[in-house]
Amino acid sequence: MTEGLDQIQDDVRQHAEESRFNGYIALFVAVVATFMALCNVKDGNVVQAMQQSQAKAVDQWAYYQSKSTKQHIAENSAEMLKVQLEMSTGLRPEVRARVEANIATQVTAAKKYEREKEKIKGEAEQAAKDYDAMNIHDDQFDLAEACLSVAVALAGVTALTKKRWLFGVACTFACIGIVYGLAGFFHWNLHSDLMAKVLG
Repeated sequence: MTEGLDQIQDDVRQHAEESRFNGYIALFVAVVATFMALCNVKDGNVVQAMQQSQAKAVDQWAYYQSKSTKQHIAENSAEMLKVQLEMSTGLRPEVRARVEANIATQVTAAKKYEREKEKIKGEAEQAAKDYDAMNIHDDQFDLAEACLSVAVALAGVTALTKKRWLFGVACTFACIGIVYGLAGFFHWNLHSDLMAKVLG
């Protein structure tokens, strides 16, 4: 009779421990999944901003090219007018003055385009730098999501197998994922080239 009672008490105690352990696993999964969802939303915003920066860089370089073309046309026009002026002898003074004014206009336009090109080039380079900076945070969120997904999967297997060491491995992946997620949120300079290459 006492043995049967002891067995029942042991079973109840074991069941209570398993229930408590499953509760910890459920709480763990809820917290990790919530943080993973937040990382996913933020990563989506980062990707949109990256696309905008990339589009801006492409647009600015196209604009730069257009200004370069205009600059070359103005410089060539000025050179052609100079050659025509040198080859033309006996031009009336008012015609010569008009040609010289056209030359001055083309030279001024070429200088204006050169100044504008420098500003456009600076904006294009800044957009490319912004893209590169955001790409680091995109990688951080990607690494975070990968580690957190593994943690959730391992937690599920832990609930089925009741192997506590497996829960420790899940916690390790979760910690790594949380660190990378926080690095993405707070713009920490934390980057794992090895993991990025493996996942990339």
